[in-house]
Parts: sequence; C-alpha cells; structure tokens
Amino acid sequence: MSAEAGAATAGARDGAVRRVRLPADRRTPAAARAVVRSVLTESHLDELANEALLLTTELTTNAVEHARTELDIEVVADEVGITVTVSDFAPGSGDELTVGARNDSTEIDEVSVRGRGLLLVDHFASRWGTTYLPTGKGVWFRLDRPGADPPAEGTIGESTPASAGPATSADRSTPSASAMSELMQTAPDLYGDDPLPDFATSLLSRVAEMVGAAGGTIRLDRGDGQGRQVLARFGRSPRPDSELLRVPLTVHRPYAGELELDAAPSAYAQPLAVLTAERLSLHLENDRLRRADVRRQVWLTFLAEASELLAQSLDVDLTMALVPQLVVPRLGQWCAVHTTDEWGRLRLAAASHADESMLPQLHKVLAETGPDSIQARLREASRSAAQIPLGGPMEGFAVPLIARGQRLGTLAVGRHQRHRHDPDEVAVLEDVARRAALAIENARIHAERRRVAQTLQQSLLPPVLPVVDGIGFAAEYVPTGDDAEVGGDFYDVVPLPDGRWLVVIGDVSGKGVQAAAVTGLVRDVIRVLVGDGKPLPEALARLNETLVERGGGRYCTLALAAVGPGEGDQLDVSLHLAGHDRPVLLAGSGGAEFVGTSGTALGLLDTITSPTAEITLGPGDSLIFYTDGVTERRRGRELFGTDRLRDAAAPLAGYSADVVAARLRAAAINFSVEPPRDDIAILVLRNDAT
Repeated sequence: MSAEAGAATAGARDGAVRRVRLPADRRTPAAARAVVRSVLTESHLDELANEALLLTTELTTNAVEHARTELDIEVVADEVGITVTVSDFAPGSGDELTVGARNDSTEIDEVSVRGRGLLLVDHFASRWGTTYLPTGKGVWFRLDRPGADPPAEGTIGESTPASAGPATSADRSTPSASAMSELMQTAPDLYGDDPLPDFATSLLSRVAEMVGAAGGTIRLDRGDGQGRQVLARFGRSPRPDSELLRVPLTVHRPYAGELELDAAPSAYAQPLAVLTAERLSLHLENDRLRRADVRRQVWLTFLAEASELLAQSLDVDLTMALVPQLVVPRLGQWCAVHTTDEWGRLRLAAASHADESMLPQLHKVLAETGPDSIQARLREASRSAAQIPLGGPMEGFAVPLIARGQRLGTLAVGRHQRHRHDPDEVAVLEDVARRAALAIENARIHAERRRVAQTLQQSLLPPVLPVVDGIGFAAEYVPTGDDAEVGGDFYDVVPLPDGRWLVVIGDVSGKGVQAAAVTGLVRDVIRVLVGDGKPLPEALARLNETLVERGGGRYCTLALAAVGPGEGDQLDVSLHLAGHDRPVLLAGSGGAEFVGTSGTALGLLDTITSPTAEITLGPGDSLIFYTDGVTERRRGRELFGTDRLRDAAAPLAGYSADVVAARLRAAAINFSVEPPRDDIAILVLRNDAT
C-alpha cells in the first residue's frame, strides 16, 4: 500500500475504508467500481460518483493491461472526499514518489509521456500521484466535495511534497466527467452496413463541443484511388486564416488520414484531439482488416474461378484468348499475352482493353520496336523471368509466363485509370500468370498428344480405298470422344495373289499406345501372310499364335472376307469371323439379315476355330461390316444394338456403298448426344454390277 493511501487511512477515523485484492482479468474494473460505489454510498458522497468511477476504471484498466499482476484496491472516505489507490506487484524502478496537482502544466507533459489514461486522472482529481516501491507500484487519486476545503497536507500523507500544494479550483470551461465518459464510451454500431461515418461524426462532435471548437473535419484515404475523402464534418468550415489543430490518424497503409479542429489553443485541446484520433484509429484498423479479409476472400474466389475456366479448355488458342478476358477490367485497364516461338521471338497471341475503341491503338503500341518500346520491356521480362514495369502511353507491368521451368512468354497488364496496382493486386496477377502459363503448357502438351494420336491413328488406316470395277468399297471411322487417344479399331482392303480382294475389319481390346501397337502388328501380319498366299484359316491361326506368344493380355476380334468374281454378275465372298460381330447382308431388292458364323477371338487361346461362310452377292447387294463401337453406342442405359443397326440398314437397299456407310454412321452418332465412348468403324462391300 502507498504511503499517501496509508496516510489517508490514518486521517479518516470517522470515514469508511475498503481494501480488496483482485485478479488481473477483464472483470477487475467492474469489481473495483462496485467497491468504490459502496464506499461513496456509505459515506454520502454520491456527488463524486461520476468522477470516482471514471478514474477507478482508468487506473484498474491500465494496471490490468500493463502490470498483469494481482491488484490491491484501497478506498478511503472522509467527510471531505475520497481517496482511491490502485497498487500492482510489477517490479518498478526503485523507491520513487511522484505527486501531481490537478491542471498543473508540468503534469500535462508527464501525462503526454505516460499515456492518455492519466489525462483523465489529471483533469478530474483534486490530487493524484504515483508511488514506486520494492513490491510494486501504486497510483492514487483524491476527490474532494465541490467547495469543500481540502484536508491538511499531513492528512493526505506525510510523504507528499509541500510543493504539490492543494488542488486548484475546477475550471468551468474544462470538460465534465459525463462528457468525458460519453466520449470514451462512444462505439460504432456493430450491425450497421457502414458504421464508421456515424461513429466518426459522433466522436468529432463530442470532442469539438468539449474543447469549444467552431468546426472540425475527419478525412480518410483508404488507398482505393479516390484520395482523401471527408469521413465526418462538424460545425462550420474553417476560415482560410484560421490555425487548425491537426492530428494524424494512427492507421496502417494503405489507410491514411487526419483529424482537424478549428479550436482555440488550450491545455486539453491537443490531448483530447489525440485521444479521439486514437479511438477512431482503432476502429479504422478494424475496418481495414475486415475489408482486407473480404478482399482476400474475393481474390481467392476469383483465382478459383479462373483456374476452373482455364482448366476447362485444352485448346491453346482458346486458352490464351481467355486470359485477357479474366484480367480486364478487374485487374487492369488492358492485357496482352505474348508467346515465345521456337526462335525465341515474342508473338502477340491475345489482347483486350476495357475500352474496345482503344484496341487498335493498343495493338499499334505493342507492335512498336526500339530500345524504349513495350516490346523491348517484354523481351527483358521474358529473358530475366522477373516482373518489369512498363512506361509510356500504356503504363503497367509485365509478368513472365513460366510453367515447369519453361519460359512460354509474357503477360502484360496496364494499370487502372484511377490508381496503381496495390500489392494484393500484383500478387493476384502473378498468381494468374502462373496459372495461365500452366494452362497454356497443358494445352500445348494436349495438342501435341492429339497430333501424335491422329498421326498414329492415320497410319493404322488405309489412306484411300481401292477402286475396283464392279466392286464398291466405302468406310466410315469415328474416333472416341478423347481425340488424344489412339483407338484399337481398324479396317483394310488388301489385294490377294489370286486376283481377289481381302476385306479386313478388326477391334483390338483397349486404347492407347499399347492397343495401337497390337493393331499395327495385326494389320502387318495379315498383309504379310496373305501376300505369301497363305489360306485365310491358316493366316488366322498364325496370327493367333503371334498374339499368344506376345502376351500382354491384348486380344483381337477380326472379320476377313475374300471377295472375287462369281458366275455372271455375281460376287463370291468367303467370310471368316474370329470372335467378331456378324455382318449385315443388305439385298439390293430390299431386306437385311445377319450372315456368317462367329469363331474364336485371337490372342486368348492356343487354338481357335474360324468357320467359313460362303456368300453370294448379286448386283446391288451389300455386305456391311462394323465394330462394337456401333452396337454399344449408349443412350443412358439403352444400347444402339444389332437389331437397330439391321433396321437402319434395311431402307438403304439400292444405295451406293458411300451412302450406306454415311447413313449408318449418322444413325449411330445421332442415337446419343454424348461423344462416343468407343471407336466407330463401318466398312461396306457392294456389288456395283448393273
């Protein structure tokens, strides 16, 4: 306990005394106020309640916040007034006693150093002081009844210096306790859409009335390119020749602002203005953090949507055209994507401008060359793999496009008309550049895979079908929906040594490079065997042995038909089916039916069976071969099926082989809106004799 408080206790023989030890938590100020209120009521000093409770709150709050130890609260009341001492147990700087009289000018300097909380103590207390002891520190204040003579110095405390003297009378123009309490308790509406303007106006009006200001203004710059805007205004506008009291708002970037008061100089104008600015700054910081958090959430949503859009396209040109549309106008006034060709030169791939009428000028500026041109800056950004600012008429900056260590080009972005890019926007743009580069690289890889797949697929199919007198050949091929995959379906027409023609259609299980390798093997082995004059059953047996020895789990279904002239205008066909679907015989006079007997698929068993079916094609008759991609075309749970294929072929009697193949292809494709899940191959053999 402090010496001053102890002396006050000794001198309060007829008054009330309370001593309480409280923990250092947020409930301590309320408990201390309850102790002080009970002593005031018991001692009939209710007229001192506002000031006593306000100062008790300040001292206990400061002690809890800074000392973080238990607190001793001592309240001593007599017939003249009340003395409150708040002691903590934090180690101090030694035995030291500091005593102040209210409104002493030297104490104002000390208050400005120690904190704004002691400003209230200095303003309302008749006397106050601070005692440093080995056990901690105590801060006390004394409040006397208005008009009452203060107690003698010895009554207050033997250690009180005489120079402190009695308190001076209250200045009627100084702020009241209720006004100060209202200023400190003013808070923004937690449920308002934008509570800061009303809150700032309330703070400004209160402090202006307290210091007698004729007017005041609070200006705030949120760093959004609009400059400093008036957040709150009070009273009249300041006169041009007036000396304004200006206090900067203590906020973090990009926020900046100040409080202005058109007030006459006084002992409390500056501290109260600073206190008001600090209270407002605290809520402005909350507003800045809230807005920053909302903005980050918006940017995260934007990046997620951008990634989804970029990932949906595997077309290189479409991907590059999409990037400027994502950037403009949200992240820049204009945007241009340049890609690097195989010689390292930059080529404009896509560009966009918020004002479409400016696009010609943008293209012109981007095409200019020279050491100071945008082209030179873009080359520097691509070469250095670093962000480069852009000057001139199209101000902005360039970000390199890099994916998997490969330099793909640059993303150039022009700044907004109203403000420059802030750090958050720059970070988002760099993230967009990384995602765009990865999407472009993925599209390029997919395009290369598609080109390889198409080249490989074309190598497995005959470039053209032969033209033979009296025989018509036609084929239709539809790859699976993924055009970057190689299918296992194939067809071929091969001349035989005896003058006949061999029609081949097959389906290797699976897809991809491995299936394509087996397809190429089957096609080449058949060509070699039949070229050597091997009979078709023997050719099938040798091919089966090759696939079994090769292993790998791949098998193949195959249909072979040797066709040659028969009696008169007829064609004789020897049909062999190795696990393949039976072909459809379409009569020239009408009607369609399945022919042939299915045998064993190749590559599964050591021995196979492949029954021979002899078929005669009259003039106008057609034999339709197909793969399971036709019959297994799916619409929901329903399949196209063999019966639907036969029914679709029946009305095509009398048409050429080309028409029959094209119509059946359309019937299968139009059966479902989904892309094909398997390759579709149709081969038509027709007797064109008239």
